[in-house]
Formats: sequence, C-alpha cells, structure tokens
Amino acid sequence: MKEVLMYTDGACSGNPGPGGYGVILKYGKAEKELSGGNAATTNNRMELSAVIAGLSALKEPCKVTVYSDSKYVVDAITLGWAENWKKCGWIKSNKEPALNVDLWEKLLTLINIHKVTFVWVKGHAGHPENERCDALAVAKSKSYAAHNVL
Repeated sequence: MKEVLMYTDGACSGNPGPGGYGVILKYGKAEKELSGGNAATTNNRMELSAVIAGLSALKEPCKVTVYSDSKYVVDAITLGWAENWKKCGWIKSNKEPALNVDLWEKLLTLINIHKVTFVWVKGHAGHPENERCDALAVAKSKSYAAHNVL
C-alpha cells in the first residue's frame, strides 16, 4: 500500500456560518492541496469534510496518516465513538442524537477502504502543514462570506 500523509483543517466564520476546509496530501515528493466549503455550515462539519475530501481524492486503497487539530474528529474515530454512535442508531451515550450523521457515515466508509491512523496536532501552534491548511480553510470561508453579503 502507498503511504500518504494527510493534513486537514476546517474553519467557520460564525458557527453556523460560511465555512471552508483545507487539505494537504503528501506522497513521496508529490504534494496536492485541496479546499472547499459551504455558505452555511459549522466548524465541525468543515473538519469532517476536510478528512472526507482528502480520503476521497485517493485513487486506490492507501495507508494514510491523518493529522488534524480537531479533537472532535480524532477522538470520535480513535476512541471508537463514531462506530458506537452508528451501532446505537446514531444516538450518543448521553442519549442525545449524534450530529453530522451524513458526514460520519461517509468517513466511516472511507476509513474502511484505507488503513487510516489519526494524529491530533495542536492548532495555531506553528505546525507548517496545519497552518497552511488553516489558511486554505479561512480563504475558502471568506470567499463564501463575500458571496453572502447583501
């Protein structure tokens, strides 16, 4: 399996509000940047969307290390919360409905195609790839915000 490094970040101006995500994929010396967003979204949706976009861009099953500053995403996968929510009909242990079910379903499908390891990194702490992903996400968020001005 090819080994890919993936760096992701999401941003939102307001929560909800216009948002964006940024992704950097690295394979050997090759590097690819992706970004996207939505005019009305949340930060957590953008964090999830970043990982989904990165994994969806891979053309074959790969061994992927995902670096994210989102505890929401990293903990839900590494601690098994998302799988548990799914098994319980998308109800969390506190009996509240899980949020972002559509995105969790996509992500769980993708991580079953690839061999994925998640690593949490501290955001806004000088990590070069995390800072670049943040810049991509914020730029996309601002582009959606600009289109929503009356």
